[in-house]
Amino acid sequence: MATGPQAGGEISDELLAKLGALSTQALVDGLWVMGWPNAQLDGARALDKSHKCCGRAVTLQFVPVRPDIAADKPPGGTSPEYEAFEKCGPNEVLVMASVGKWDSVGGDIKFLRLKQRNIGGLVTNGSVRDTDEILEYGFPTFAYSTTARQGPAFMQPWKCNDIVNIDGTSVRPGDAIVGDRDGVVCVPAAVAEMVYSIAHGREEIEGLIKEELTKNPGPPGIYYPFMSGKIKVDSPLGKLLASKGKTPENSNQFEGSADW
Repeated sequence: MATGPQAGGEISDELLAKLGALSTQALVDGLWVMGWPNAQLDGARALDKSHKCCGRAVTLQFVPVRPDIAADKPPGGTSPEYEAFEKCGPNEVLVMASVGKWDSVGGDIKFLRLKQRNIGGLVTNGSVRDTDEILEYGFPTFAYSTTARQGPAFMQPWKCNDIVNIDGTSVRPGDAIVGDRDGVVCVPAAVAEMVYSIAHGREEIEGLIKEELTKNPGPPGIYYPFMSGKIKVDSPLGKLLASKGKTPENSNQFEGSADW
């Protein structure tokens, strides 16, 4: 059967760390100005407000329960979910594509292995159970909610490391998954370097705007909001940035300097 490659590229540890240092808002903005579709995994919220994650996606697809599919699924320790677990480490985030928002993708006994693997994070559009134990495990967890409801009664793990659909957003194995209190963003590996360049440049400029408005209080509308790649050099923002050493020669945020 014809199919394309699962992964869309590779992200180095260095680039992964740089992406993780940015806010999810900056990453969403970077993808937006490039014209990419929605990259936020809506509905996956931090289990604890302190949770942050950044890692390459390892994906797991669940399917609705059906007797013949259950019979054909690899049994026990060879199940796709445990295959996915063993691919995870500190620089990976397990992305579990649930069937239903309230269905449990796992709990304390299964996820003990994720603690042992020192996983970089868990993201799902479903729910998790045994919340107290998962919080004690300490790895960042982002889910739709928590539940006492069983998962196996409604769905079963079927495939590891294929492209998955998380509520309308595609995630490929190896994409960068970044999560914070505002949500979770998928940065496609194919454009991760460019997304970082745009998002980092935006954050630098936003920092300069905030610094100026703190020193000289006034309505932010004189400088903000702005569109990356569209800042005019003779605008109030362009002049402010020039005074701080930011010009089209060293920033891709100006009109005519966009490199995407």
